[in-house]
Amino acid sequence: MTATRVLLGLCGIWLGWYGITLVLDLGPADQMSLALWFAGGILLHDAVLAPLCAALGLAARRILPASWWAPFTVGAVCTATLLVLAVPVLGHEDANAANNTVLDRNFGMGLLVAVGAVWALVALDIARRYRARR
Repeated sequence: MTATRVLLGLCGIWLGWYGITLVLDLGPADQMSLALWFAGGILLHDAVLAPLCAALGLAARRILPASWWAPFTVGAVCTATLLVLAVPVLGHEDANAANNTVLDRNFGMGLLVAVGAVWALVALDIARRYRARR
């Protein structure tokens, strides 16, 4: 176990060093843009997303029965992940008419289908838990 941890630690240190060298190879404008995006992401998470998730979690615990908490949490996390992944491509389906292989799908509909599938599975799990209790 200790050898594995040491190996993973060394790999992490090496990957961190490699990432730093890649950033240092960028031009000053790219480094500033990277720093702004990094800081903006931290601020967005800490000022908006974390309090919103905490408030939704507290509200859900007060409203939903205890047996629904786990499926609801999994559904919410999956939905948030799908939304974050879809943000770069939503609304840009027809952005590159010269090359129709780039963004060649209706990503909005795909997002709706994926989120619908997640919540259908949440509903099935809640129904299964309800039937198991009876």
